Amino acid sequence: MGKRVLIALTLSFLLVANTVFAADESRLMRRPDIYGDMIVFSYAGDLWTAPTSGGTATRLTTHIGGEAYAKFSPDGKTVAFSASYDGNFDVYTIPAAGGVPKRLTWHPKADMVLDWHPSGKKVLFRSNKDTKTNPGPRYARLYTIDSKGGYPEVLPLFEGQLTSYSPDGKKIAYNRMSREFRTWKRYRGGMEQNIWTYDFKKNKAEKLTEYEGTDAFPMWYGNTIYFISDRDHTMNIFCYDLDTKQIRKITDHDEYDVKWPSLGDDRIIYENAGYLYVLDLKTEKTARLNINVPSEHNLKREAYINAGNLINSFDLSSSGKRAMFGARGDIFTVPAKKGEVRNLTKTPGIRERSPAFSPDGNWVAYFSDRTGEYELYLTKPDGTGKEEQITKIGENYPLGMLWSPDSKHIAFFDQLSWLYCLDVESKKITKIDRNEYGDLRDFSWSADSKWITYSKIGDNNFSSVYLYSLTKDEKFQATSDLYNDYSPSFDPDGKYLYFLTDRTINIRFRNFEMGWEFVSPTTVCVTTLKADTPSPLAPESDEIEVKEDEKEDGDKDKADKEDDKDDEKKDEEEKEDKELEIDIAGLESRAISLPIGSGNFGGLTAISGKVIYGEFPPNAGVISFTDAGANGGALKYFDLKEREEKTIISGINGWAISSSGNKILYAGPGGSFGIIDVAAGKKIGDESISTNLQMKTDPAAEWRQIFYEAWRLERDFFYVENMHGVNWKKIKKRYEVFLPYLTSRGDLNYVLGELQGELNVGHAYIGGGRAPGPRSPLIGGGYLGCDFEIDKKTGLYKFSKIYTGRNWDGRFLAPLAQAGINVAEGDYLLEINGRELVYPTNVHELLENTAGHQIVIKVGKNASDEDAKEYTIEPLRNDTNLRYADWIESNRQKVLKASGGKIGYLHVPDTNVQGLMEFGKYFFPQAGMDGIVVDVRYNSGGWIPNYFINKLGQKMTNTFKRRDRKPMEIPVTAVKGHLACIINGYAGSGGDAFPYYFKQAGLGPLVGMKTWGGLVGYDRGIPLLDGGFISMPSIGFINMDGEWDVERIGVAPDIEVDNRPDLVVDGHDPQLEKAVEYLMEQIKKDPPAKKYPSTPKDPDRS
Repeated sequence: MGKRVLIALTLSFLLVANTVFAADESRLMRRPDIYGDMIVFSYAGDLWTAPTSGGTATRLTTHIGGEAYAKFSPDGKTVAFSASYDGNFDVYTIPAAGGVPKRLTWHPKADMVLDWHPSGKKVLFRSNKDTKTNPGPRYARLYTIDSKGGYPEVLPLFEGQLTSYSPDGKKIAYNRMSREFRTWKRYRGGMEQNIWTYDFKKNKAEKLTEYEGTDAFPMWYGNTIYFISDRDHTMNIFCYDLDTKQIRKITDHDEYDVKWPSLGDDRIIYENAGYLYVLDLKTEKTARLNINVPSEHNLKREAYINAGNLINSFDLSSSGKRAMFGARGDIFTVPAKKGEVRNLTKTPGIRERSPAFSPDGNWVAYFSDRTGEYELYLTKPDGTGKEEQITKIGENYPLGMLWSPDSKHIAFFDQLSWLYCLDVESKKITKIDRNEYGDLRDFSWSADSKWITYSKIGDNNFSSVYLYSLTKDEKFQATSDLYNDYSPSFDPDGKYLYFLTDRTINIRFRNFEMGWEFVSPTTVCVTTLKADTPSPLAPESDEIEVKEDEKEDGDKDKADKEDDKDDEKKDEEEKEDKELEIDIAGLESRAISLPIGSGNFGGLTAISGKVIYGEFPPNAGVISFTDAGANGGALKYFDLKEREEKTIISGINGWAISSSGNKILYAGPGGSFGIIDVAAGKKIGDESISTNLQMKTDPAAEWRQIFYEAWRLERDFFYVENMHGVNWKKIKKRYEVFLPYLTSRGDLNYVLGELQGELNVGHAYIGGGRAPGPRSPLIGGGYLGCDFEIDKKTGLYKFSKIYTGRNWDGRFLAPLAQAGINVAEGDYLLEINGRELVYPTNVHELLENTAGHQIVIKVGKNASDEDAKEYTIEPLRNDTNLRYADWIESNRQKVLKASGGKIGYLHVPDTNVQGLMEFGKYFFPQAGMDGIVVDVRYNSGGWIPNYFINKLGQKMTNTFKRRDRKPMEIPVTAVKGHLACIINGYAGSGGDAFPYYFKQAGLGPLVGMKTWGGLVGYDRGIPLLDGGFISMPSIGFINMDGEWDVERIGVAPDIEVDNRPDLVVDGHDPQLEKAVEYLMEQIKKDPPAKKYPSTPKDPDRS
């Protein structure tokens, strides 16, 4: 009892001394630019300017939305920058001396300013607004927009990132890939960054640098291109001489990387160690600027907030009168009906989490990092008295806990999957057992507090139920390893043990594959603890009660009642000292399934006479974007007396059951909670309670706590103990010096990213987190599912491309391709909602905030308004699906045409939901073709891709033949032709594993460029105090030779082919073309038709 189950919510210090620094010293000035005697940079979410001689900075912008990527115009009079004034990063300009920002772009995708055209008339930016990969943007394109406004013009290059114009504006130096926001230092892999140049007039691309790491931020100065590189471990500035083609190192920083360099006049300004430096290109000397930024630091102000939107753990008191929440680092109790919300801890800069009520109601236990490590503490539930530290665990990360029914012990587990038992009075900790294949989190106490039951995974990857005796300090395996048994729970009446088991084999036929799958295998089992205890489901029989003489019975009953009272008192006294007896031998064989059928069950908890469990929809294991059953589970119970299953409440995301077994705290949608009785027929909203958890935040103290917890999370969860050879304590000291200088939550994420980046590992991610204060409003856009071009004669907008999508699939619905919408490419878009559309008006300005709403467009076949028609359509929130579908179909048609219809094509965008769906759509109908191009470029990963490889490797075993019909191949989805797999540097994680397995299985060659190289993954998420996150890469890939593999290497192609920029501009896809060429050669050498068995003559059996 007292078990807490969380579905949608994640269950999951040292304060640095205030550094004394001069009042005129500022750090963490970011992304600077320079012109003449002035610099511009981002600080505390705003743009500031300052003289190059140093001194006091002047604020340039004040909007609550963030501003960044500022660039002076060639004449120094204007600053272009990107800002999220309306919840989206768009391009703006502002006078360098101050003034009103002018907005240039309105597209809903992020636009990042890169440079000005040397003429000063256009701003160059990058955006993924027209990219066709899905899910998620995997690359960006380059655009320019007139500094006075208008519609962006896309550069011809298929991909482009950090870019610098040549002095005459006829060429650019650029990176094809972007890694400047990645938290992976000293990276080597398929996303390597090299410097390229592109000549617009000649359509000529040239690769200048050949380095397997990072050459980034090209800056074109005269006949030299400067850039930053980690060739010598730490990122420094280098230069490339266009005449001699020699590379030379310019700066020599050895501790912190050079960050965000920017060229202006004869100087480069850059970040290092949070300071700004200026490099004089004539003397090649650097100078650190001493800048004082007189910010009021609004984002660091203490403030009262509601922590109810950051609840990450909860519990319920035994009486059910108070709920308890762990939220934003504090512990709160909330009354069921009457009283005030109490904050029990109120500790800015210290995090308390995972609170639990003691069953006797005297204590609240929780983990706190007050000492700099998480320890277990006790405090009074009414908020009085002092907290007491009851453990000295030290360097460890304890996780969930559970009180014993007598409130004398606490069981808990840690990140190493050890299960412990703490004696609260003596503070002695006993190690019970360890799960070497996963967490050891589903444990339960017996009613006498003398036994703990739990499950752990064996070598066959199946879980078994175990019992541990506190008295004997012994553990016993209660169920065999032949079945998957888990979530055990003791009956509080001391008779039974319940558990979940996957023993029921339900079969479902799969039409696409003509095969079978196992579904909903779980049942609820119950077994008797004693061999002589009758089964709870023993046969029942209604019998007639025989009554004796009522008078005699009455006298006897009176005497018996007196005796019964004495016996009950005696039994209670004996019960307190008597240990529960368990006949372990035969325990599993006594188990029976409750008569509720099999399903998707979880979170089992036994209470007196009942067992409670969650049941999730039948489709919970079927992943679909349209799964109607994905809105929470149902909490049910089975009544042993009534022998009937009943539903308590449906549509919930989690629950906690009081230790008394009488009350339930449920977590509903939208962060709602309620306390209800254990009874059928409850619904969301019943007995709701407040989650208005008011607390006073101290952002600076929170950021310190988050920094140190993030450091500990990596220490405790990293996949190898040696931290890749990094001195992790030294790294902590290197970056904690920035803590006094943090001005925003964004600054903290930057510092955390630098910290994490030192581990030199993939799947290293930082994000999220919220500080109190105002937020920029989020104003959406609207997509018509098309591309535009401007008619230069009239200034009108023409539909240059209309994406038709897949209208039979609601996710690919194309607004302009619906029945009755007679709009064609080449038509003119004349009006939107009655507003005339003529350049320089930006079409996306008129589509702002229209997604999901009906609008009226006027479309004409020519530039005149004659015969123009109006159509009512509903713009999309995102048109990436339409662009992706167009790219896929275009590739498929190219392959069909080039191969004369012999070769199929399919793209696997990830090894997750989208990838499985696309594979299902395109693999089965093309499995029988003479060849298939399997494209995993831009694959964003997901799960291990065994399913895909197994299907692609399935070969024909035989055929079946009916009279006068063609033979039917077995399996019907067998691959009969040749295969080739296309890869590139954007394919990573599962996109690394896919080609690795493809090659290992001998399915065909890999064509293209090496993959990302990220196969150290993570399998859990522990939210940070303010809702932010840091990933903990915790699981690494080992090949069959016993070597760490793929990580930081990537998967190399058998046939290396680069999609050179100039060839792609000319309409080619060299990688796709090479794959088709290879397959055609193989088809010619080894025709798949020869593999088909011929039909023999009719047998003569006369």
